[in-house]
Amino acid sequence: MKRLPILLGLLGLAALPARAQKQYVQEKQLWLGVFNQTRFSQRWGTWTDLHLRLHEHFVNRLFQGVARVGLTYYLTDDVRLTAGYAYVHHFPDGARTVGQPEHRPWQQVQWFTKFPKARLMQWVRLEERFRQQVLNNTDLGSDYNFNYRTRYNAALFLPLTKNGFEPGGLQFLLNDELMVNFGEEIRYNTFDQNRLFAGLVYQVNKHAQIQGGYMHLLQQLPAGDVYRNQHSIRVFYFHNFDLRPPAAPVPTPQ
Repeated sequence: MKRLPILLGLLGLAALPARAQKQYVQEKQLWLGVFNQTRFSQRWGTWTDLHLRLHEHFVNRLFQGVARVGLTYYLTDDVRLTAGYAYVHHFPDGARTVGQPEHRPWQQVQWFTKFPKARLMQWVRLEERFRQQVLNNTDLGSDYNFNYRTRYNAALFLPLTKNGFEPGGLQFLLNDELMVNFGEEIRYNTFDQNRLFAGLVYQVNKHAQIQGGYMHLLQQLPAGDVYRNQHSIRVFYFHNFDLRPPAAPVPTPQ
């Protein structure tokens, strides 16, 4: 009998790999997005982006909608601080017939680096996520789950044609974004997700561009040992407005 606890302990250790074995949920999605940054003055501007995401063989069902706005302060032309609010709607999925709202204040620093034959865009973003609780498949609760999430995004643009970054130019884009959860309610999924994208960019004019390509998303779900392995087609449209008055000409010495 004295050997029984030892035997049970050994059996428990032997069973650990089986319990910790990762499970993967396979998904195919289509991501559509529109982005706008508008600059009103030397220091101030706005940020807006809208998203619609579909899944089940890319387009069969709605998955998620996002509307995000922010106020931007320009430290320089290439360094920007933004704070704002996002509303996210998680559409019904699987047996769940009720949508889940999410309220998401956010803060960000974004910066651009120009090389002779490349452009690099980076940002670090902090989000405060308030997700309304789902009581069951048909009802929402009155309380909210809360956690922080930090995101690091890096996008490298490489010209493929002689127009480069000028209107009519074609570029190759390699983009990766890493997201990490933290807060009292986070137990198993400190790593939230990683989004790796590769595609083409067409420079419509000096203010607008279209991006399209393939994105692989790996996300750790709250259960801890379950991961979303997602293959997506991503199409984004970016537009920038500069509403500053033209600079006055410098007087020529007489």
